[in-house]
Amino acid sequence: MTEVLAEELLAAVGLVRRHLRRSVGRPFPLSALTDSQAELVRTVRRNPGISVAEAAAELGLVANTVSTLVGQLTERGLLQRTPDESDRRVARLTLTEPAREQVEAWRDRRTALVTRTLDDLTADDREALRSALPVLAVLAERLHPSEDQQRKVRV
Repeated sequence: MTEVLAEELLAAVGLVRRHLRRSVGRPFPLSALTDSQAELVRTVRRNPGISVAEAAAELGLVANTVSTLVGQLTERGLLQRTPDESDRRVARLTLTEPAREQVEAWRDRRTALVTRTLDDLTADDREALRSALPVLAVLAERLHPSEDQQRKVRV
């Protein structure tokens, strides 16, 4: 029974993501990026000033991988990498202004589409979704790989 629930959940989440991507697309600066690059850009947008190590932990990647992604995105003019004021060995990440504007406009289009679609649901359906959000957050947290799991994956 749990395996069926897992498959249905993955199918539903995948379908929502695909329909959103087809309806709204990706913001222009992200359209030519790999999934990992786009995910890092979204992480930095949500967490301006995040360090490479913090971004790696949030994304479940090793710091060297994120550092490589940062280099690629900096070359493309999407990220700025500045030294931390208190520890010059730490790099703080922010989006460039043009990248931030385009990513936020894309986010606004996605939010508007989902809002309109949610408005079309019944109040009971919206409440069922609202009630499921804490459980989905717990599921996401439990799916986030620990450092030990990340090391095993790299081996």
